[in-house]
Amino acid sequence: MAAEGTLGPYDYAVLRLLPRVERQELCNVGVIVFARPREFLDCALLPADELARRALALGPALDLAAVQRHLEAVRAVCRGEPTAGPIAALPRPERFHWLTAPRSTILQPSPVHSGQCADPAYTLQRLCGQLLAQ
Repeated sequence: MAAEGTLGPYDYAVLRLLPRVERQELCNVGVIVFARPREFLDCALLPADELARRALALGPALDLAAVQRHLEAVRAVCRGEPTAGPIAALPRPERFHWLTAPRSTILQPSPVHSGQCADPAYTLQRLCGQLLAQ
């Protein structure tokens, strides 16, 4: 594990919602951060009211409850919660790769990006502010 205050590598992906995949219109709805040396994997998601505002602007007929359930499942997998099923029992690197694998559904991860940080939890919040703020 990296010493406190020293820089270590991390990877991240943005969760994007495409209410109508064929139109390729999207809004960023979450960020996943994985820092192997710190044994860190977590995500930050848009609050439900902001998710609703953005999503319904692109897809008025969208099932928001279903989208929210899928996003909560992402959070549960990140955190390794037993209620999230067998994927959540995998080691962190495998969960991150599963969560960031390309998909053609309405909830898609961006390509994975890398960086260096001393505090992955702080980095997650910073990325959330940069990538989810409007």
